[in-house]
Amino acid sequence: MAKRNLNDLLALVTVAREGSFTRAAAVLGVTQSALSQTIRTLEERLDIRLLTRTTRSVAPTEAGERLVRAIGARFEEIEAELDALTAIRDKPAGTVRITCADHVLRTIIWPKLVPVLRNYPDINMEFDVSYGLRDIVADRFDAGVRLGEAVHKDMIAIPIGPRVRMAAVASPAYFAQHAPPKTPGDLVRHRCINQRQAGGGFYVWEFERRRRELEVRVEGQVIVNTSPHIVAAALDGMGIAFLPEEEFAPHLEGGRLVRVLEDWCPPFPGFHLYYPSRRHPSPAFSLVLDALRIGNSG
Repeated sequence: MAKRNLNDLLALVTVAREGSFTRAAAVLGVTQSALSQTIRTLEERLDIRLLTRTTRSVAPTEAGERLVRAIGARFEEIEAELDALTAIRDKPAGTVRITCADHVLRTIIWPKLVPVLRNYPDINMEFDVSYGLRDIVADRFDAGVRLGEAVHKDMIAIPIGPRVRMAAVASPAYFAQHAPPKTPGDLVRHRCINQRQAGGGFYVWEFERRRRELEVRVEGQVIVNTSPHIVAAALDGMGIAFLPEEEFAPHLEGGRLVRVLEDWCPPFPGFHLYYPSRRHPSPAFSLVLDALRIGNSG
């Protein structure tokens, strides 16, 4: 079924409300003759007279009054919704959903977004703590966060944090019983704290030195899927852990953890926010993007 052009109906409602072709034409921004022709065409299409015209005034017929009552309120609703959209544009509102790991949420995202939430009370934030690379389109997220700048096709990535270094650590008590590894390959003879990823597999530990890259699949007694529990297991002497060095910083400074293989852990691009390139950002999401970009402290 072909869609109908609703301009002629809007013209009818305007003429009926203004009671004059002259005033209605001015409201609609058209000429009086063009407006008159629009109404005549509508009446011919419906095969019924809608307006009674005299030399001094114009008024709807019974059929015209019925049609104006039926559709006039709907045009008012449309106008109200358009006004509401304008208000949203001028006063950002709505929910922004981001999926990310707990560490980046705690140390980078949350501190930068607190001022946004305080200044824009109509913006709501929803955070999904996840360690996998979620399908943000299928799962209806506005954005996701991951280490590095490589993202899937049709995604935009913006840096939101400084460069990152990984760190392999264990407790002094663990190294009192096990000789520290000298190369990544030595890790296969150690108990390591494994991280279960969202897809079900284990995180593969990646190292690099002098452009030589190594991947090591480790084993151990403990398997978890969140970084705070990995840190806790390392502190309790359960083996060697591998996370961004910031996760261990206070414990390294306090001597509760000892770092190894530091020369195999060069810095690399840090956390990036990624989102679909074809999605037009809402005003609320645009504010979140601006707040999270590197160089903006909020």
